[in-house]
Amino acid sequence: MNKHVGTSVSGAEGEDLSKNSEIHLDAGFMASVAGAVGTPFYCYSPEVIARAYEELSAALSPVDVSICYAVKANGNLAILQLLSRLGCGMDIVSGGELERVLEAGAPASRVIFSGVGKSASEIAKALVAGVHQINVESPAEFHLVADIAASLRRRAPVALRVNPDVDARTHDKISTGKKGDKFGVALSEVAGLFEAAAARPEIDMVGLAVHIGSQILDLAPYRHAYGVLADLVRDLRAKGHSVRRLDLGGGIGIAYGAQGAPEVSELAAIIDETLGDLGCALTVEPGRWLVGRAGALVTTVLYTKEAGDRMLAIVDAGMNDLMRPALYGAVHPLEVVRSAAGGEGQSYGLVGPVCESSDIFGLYDGLPTLSAGDLVAFRCAGAYSASMASTYNARDLVPEVFVSNGRFRIVRRRQTTAELLALEKDTTWHDIASSQAP
Repeated sequence: MNKHVGTSVSGAEGEDLSKNSEIHLDAGFMASVAGAVGTPFYCYSPEVIARAYEELSAALSPVDVSICYAVKANGNLAILQLLSRLGCGMDIVSGGELERVLEAGAPASRVIFSGVGKSASEIAKALVAGVHQINVESPAEFHLVADIAASLRRRAPVALRVNPDVDARTHDKISTGKKGDKFGVALSEVAGLFEAAAARPEIDMVGLAVHIGSQILDLAPYRHAYGVLADLVRDLRAKGHSVRRLDLGGGIGIAYGAQGAPEVSELAAIIDETLGDLGCALTVEPGRWLVGRAGALVTTVLYTKEAGDRMLAIVDAGMNDLMRPALYGAVHPLEVVRSAAGGEGQSYGLVGPVCESSDIFGLYDGLPTLSAGDLVAFRCAGAYSASMASTYNARDLVPEVFVSNGRFRIVRRRQTTAELLALEKDTTWHDIASSQAP
């Protein structure tokens, strides 16, 4: 297990968490919300999301970079509506996410469709909706987009996502820009596809895209990748091709507890130094940076017990609710929201009820004595948390709640097993013509 230091509700050294860039978890209020909706539940602060967007906008405005939120981080409609009202565009990776952003009121003209495996029906829906741009990731996808656009009598705005062969120095499972990764077009193929686009009037080849990974804490890989991109733009223009837009991806990391994180102003400076003289329209696609710190997963301690040389606290949230620890070895900062016993300096392994040995959230030091009924919260859980949740072990999909100024609003109600069972009842056999049978 990884170790992490826990905090009390007031934060380290009495810090007022309501005045920084993370959600504030007031003990009495959280207990009231828990009583109303049951645990576990996700809660988000719309104020923290808005502050993050405003901070990022202020840092990027001097270099004229627009923002498209990576919907995969958290696609809750309330979050999408909030960001859209603030003027944020949307970066999607599926037809379902397209439906979500349109339902949230985001204009299709501010939507970029990314993703390595778009289906024909998804591409068609995006073209009919009139998305701002489709990021194409392979020659085969390029030709499919062209064929679909021709059949619909539409012109497809296409950017080629290139693979710059840059190591983002992040976790292997969230690194996307190295040679051999499934993402992007090889640099050697780019010029040929620009040539092919010139022969396809249904394709408007608007530019290039790049995305090298997620939770990036060292900005040097950005400088490397953007340098590769700048060289590619100059090479394409020398060959007579127009390059009007550059999609720079997302991935800038946030601080988890004591772990430091880069400033967005530093990223803005790198963008300006590497790409600022090209005259291209620039876009970034942050997800975690906008919503990660705004969320927490609140859960109840069910039992404590000894396990060898350590104490375990078994909580009612499991790896199906928060998959990142099991999937990536991530350790979320832990906050004890309510403790009956008090004290300090205790160490616990926080584990869930799912029937898997990987259902472990981490080993935490500096906690008060925990007992059944205590409330704890995994912080920095606004991104890649609820959006990756499942109903494994036939567990309910937990609710999501907005909290603001002493009020709360359920923005996604609990999905129960009874509701899921309805999808599996009263099914019907269908005959298939013998000529189509295997």
